Amino acid sequence: MNKAIIRTENLEKIYGKSTVKTHALKGVDLEIPKGAFACIIGTSGHGKSTLMYMIGGLDKPTKGSVFIDGVNICDLSDNKLSELRAAKIGFVFQFFNLLQNLTALENVQTAMMFGRVSQKEQRQKALELLDLVGLADKANAKPNEMSGGQQQRVSIARALANSPDILLMDEPTGNLDSQSEKEVLEHIFAIHKTGKTVIIVTHNKELAQKAEVLLEIRDGKLVS
Repeated sequence: MNKAIIRTENLEKIYGKSTVKTHALKGVDLEIPKGAFACIIGTSGHGKSTLMYMIGGLDKPTKGSVFIDGVNICDLSDNKLSELRAAKIGFVFQFFNLLQNLTALENVQTAMMFGRVSQKEQRQKALELLDLVGLADKANAKPNEMSGGQQQRVSIARALANSPDILLMDEPTGNLDSQSEKEVLEHIFAIHKTGKTVIIVTHNKELAQKAEVLLEIRDGKLVS
């Protein structure tokens, strides 16, 4: 299998600085190969989303290291970390996080605003990504004019805007009906086949069964 694109060493996260502390992660060591389809599973409150935030550089561990493509992101300055996230990682969350006053096209374009890409190129790429997720006909629709499944597909298109190697998804179908979930998952599987490393935090047992790498978190520890 391919070399690890994500690796953690003795990863710990403790919340709280008083006598009451929460040990969200306890010495997690893991490797996720480049191009893998990975799922992080476990009961609510046991550390799944915390782990995703750590490996995505959205939060810093109390102890331990996170390596992305061999780079220890815990040693990076905030600016360098932001640059790495923008270049290498696309994020998809359960509640879409779309800007309500912008169209689908504009929402995707926002992810390219700080790159050296012309407005014309931004628009063209955003249209291509919306087509990739089956929403070319919704380019000018605003979020309140789309279903939940369509909004989530827009958020996936936005996550792909900077051609990241890694897609991190936190319960991407957790807020969808069964038909919308099916449609969104079909697009996720298709995107994975293009060579992206896809990591999903999920409660969906059927989805977890399709994982090439299955990581179960229990009481802050990796158990499988």
